[in-house]
Amino acid sequence: MKEKSQRLSWHGMLLFLLGLVTGLVMQLFSNPRMGLAAHLEGLMNGIFLLALAANWSRLRLSAGAEKWALGAVLYGTYANWFFTSLAAAFGTAAMAPLAAGAHRGQPWQELVISVGFASVGVTMLLGVSLFLWGLRGPGKTE
Repeated sequence: MKEKSQRLSWHGMLLFLLGLVTGLVMQLFSNPRMGLAAHLEGLMNGIFLLALAANWSRLRLSAGAEKWALGAVLYGTYANWFFTSLAAAFGTAAMAPLAAGAHRGQPWQELVISVGFASVGVTMLLGVSLFLWGLRGPGKTE
């Protein structure tokens, strides 16, 4: 259990660092406004992983459900930062029209970003739902 908590803490700090670095280069993106969103995604998702790490020992989940929850939140948080950064680089608009402004990407770029963001939504809903289920009461299920 402690190993998973430490692993989440490490990934949380790495993602936070990626968010900080993204903030330093956000003006270099095709769409700097989406670059700002990528910067904030890195910071917020890093903090989110740190919050999960602080509470991981309280989960009542089977070993299989724990693996799914861990994998889902790790994929979802990194992919959220990655696809937001990629959208900033491409200047796509399909999944974030308010941040895109007048920017538009090539059709294949819009498709990549749309599929990426959809995968983030599904995996984050799964991971957070499993985590919430695991916090349903005291004790740990072995």
